[in-house]
Amino acid sequence: MGDPALSRRGFLAASTAAGLGMTALSGCGGDSDGGSSGTTTIEWWNISTTQPTKDVWAALAKQFEAQNPKVKVKIVQLENDAYKSKMTALTASGKLPDIFHTWGGGVLRQQVDAGLVEDLTDRTKEWADGLLPVAKEPYLIDDKVYGIPFDIGMVGFWYNKAHFKKAGISAPPTTWSGFLDAVRALKSENITPIALAGKEKWPGMYYWAYLAMRTAGADALEKANDAKDFTGDEFVQAGKHLEELVDLQPFQKGFLGAAYSTPTGQAATVGNGKAAMELMGQWAPVVQSDAGKGLGDDLGFFPFPAVEGGKGAITEVFGGGGGHALRRDAPQAAVDFLKFFASAATDRELVKKTGVLPVVPAAEDALTDANLQAVQKQLNGATGFQLYLDQAYAPAVGQEVNDSVAALVAGSKSPQQVAESITKTAKEEQ
Repeated sequence: MGDPALSRRGFLAASTAAGLGMTALSGCGGDSDGGSSGTTTIEWWNISTTQPTKDVWAALAKQFEAQNPKVKVKIVQLENDAYKSKMTALTASGKLPDIFHTWGGGVLRQQVDAGLVEDLTDRTKEWADGLLPVAKEPYLIDDKVYGIPFDIGMVGFWYNKAHFKKAGISAPPTTWSGFLDAVRALKSENITPIALAGKEKWPGMYYWAYLAMRTAGADALEKANDAKDFTGDEFVQAGKHLEELVDLQPFQKGFLGAAYSTPTGQAATVGNGKAAMELMGQWAPVVQSDAGKGLGDDLGFFPFPAVEGGKGAITEVFGGGGGHALRRDAPQAAVDFLKFFASAATDRELVKKTGVLPVVPAAEDALTDANLQAVQKQLNGATGFQLYLDQAYAPAVGQEVNDSVAALVAGSKSPQQVAESITKTAKEEQ
C-alpha cells in the first residue's frame, strides 16, 4: 500500500529501530556552502519510505534543483513512527528542519506555540489561496497558515454492490436509521454487514467521531476539546447511536481480535467478499487489494449518513491528509519548494503515480478512478471538516477516545462512561 495510508496511521508496522538509525543524517536548517556559488541547501524531512512515492518524490526534488541551480535539496526520510519520535525530540530541542511533514492539528499547534514554525500566510498567499479549501483546514491555526497540503482525504463507507443488490438495498443509505435498516437487510441474507479491526481500536473510533459530528454538528468535537468537556448530551447520544449498531451484531466473527491490513483483517474481509462494508479512508481500495482480492467494479463508496434530528450535515467530513511546514525563518528557497510542490504539474504527478487525491483543482483531471472521483466530489462540496481525532487532540486524549470507544464496541463501557472517560483525560492534560 502507498504512503497516504501509512501517513494516516502507520498501521503497517513501521520499523522504528531502522528509522531511528537514519537520524545521523539530521543536521537541521538551511545553509549556504560558503563559497562564491552561494548555493543554499534545504533539508526536506518526509515519510515517503515506500514505493512508488519514494522515487517519485526524489525525482521531484531533482526537478526543482534543475529549475533552481543555486538550491540543493537534502532529503531525510523516516518511517512513520520513527519520524514522530524524532520530531518530538527536535521540537523539544527547539530546532526543526527547513521543510517537514505535518498532519496539522494538535502537534503542529504545539510547534507553533513554541515559536518554531514559520507563518506562511503572507509568503504563500499568492498561490495557496487557489488550493482546495478543505485540504488547508488542518494547517490553519488562529486563522493563519502554517502548512501547505499535498494530500487530502476523508473517511466514508466502502461497500460491495453485489451484496447490497442481493439484500435488496437499491441505493446507499443517507440516514442513520436507513443505515441500520441496511444492516438488518444484509443480515437477513446471511451476509456479514461490516468488517471491523477491533484489535487496533482506531477504526471503531471513526463511528463515534462521525456520529458525534452528525448529532452535535461539525464544530462540536473541536469545541469540546477546547472546553475539556465531552459529557454533553449530544456526545452521549452519539454513543447510544453506536450502541444501536453494536446491538445488531453487524461485525465479522472474531472482529475484536482482528487487525486492519493483515490477510484475515478488516480490509481483506471486505476485499474477499466476506463482509459488505467497512468505514475507512480513501486508501481503502488499495489495502483491500493488497490484503485480499479486491472487489473491482463491485466496489462503491458513500458518505457517512446523517442522523435524523442532528445538527450535523452529510456534507461535513471527517478525515485528513499530509502537508509540509517550514521552520521559523526558513530561507526563501524553502517557500519556493512548497510552491513547486503545490503546482498543478506536480500535483498531477502525485495523483497519477502515488495515488493521492488532488489538492490543486486544476489537477483533478488526473483522477480517473470512479470511487476516488466520488470521494473528491464529497471533499469539494464539504461544508465542514474535522481532522482525525488522534491528530487533532493531544496524544493522550486521542488514545482515550480510541480506548473508550473500543470498550463500548466490546460491551464493557456505556455511552455515558465513554464521554466521562474522555473528559477526565482531557482535563488531566490541561
